[in-house]
Amino acid sequence: PLLADKVRAKDWVGEILGSSAITPTLWRGKRLPPNAAWPFPYVVKARHGCGQMMVVRNAADHDEALRQSRLWVRRTYGAWLDEWLYGEIERGLLVEPFIGDGNELPIDYKVFVFGGEARFVQVHLGRGKDHRWIVFDRDWKRVSSPSDDPDPARPEGLGGLLSAAERIADGFCLVRADFYMIDGSARFGELT
Repeated sequence: PLLADKVRAKDWVGEILGSSAITPTLWRGKRLPPNAAWPFPYVVKARHGCGQMMVVRNAADHDEALRQSRLWVRRTYGAWLDEWLYGEIERGLLVEPFIGDGNELPIDYKVFVFGGEARFVQVHLGRGKDHRWIVFDRDWKRVSSPSDDPDPARPEGLGGLLSAAERIADGFCLVRADFYMIDGSARFGELT
């Protein structure tokens, strides 16, 4: 549960990688305030679930985030897939600054670390629109099925990304460590 809790995982990872690898938390609590207290755009997430995230770009989006987040906090997440650990996490919300480029969400790099070695990177493209992913090995050779998508460029700082994932996963059999690349540096997302 510590690793899946989006609030506590940030603190834990920050101690390993340093605070510059963590997206700041602007607010956390159980109920969003009725008016946005942060500059637009920003991101609202549930700390105790998966896929419960919304980019808030304006006041109308904030009203929708109020509605959605109330549902997120009311429900226990994970029972339908036997993800028991989410039931052990305090229900709540967090707000982060938007770290994308313009209107685009950043590319999501999900690094699979087996026995301390980063072996695969699942690259999520087109999130929020035409979501799809491609899997690469650590040498940036595609290992997923061919598709019409051209391979994205090997990210600057891939070595640092893999190293960061391995440092976080030290002592575990398997960890998926999610990152974004911001200005060539790995920025922590979440753990699975």
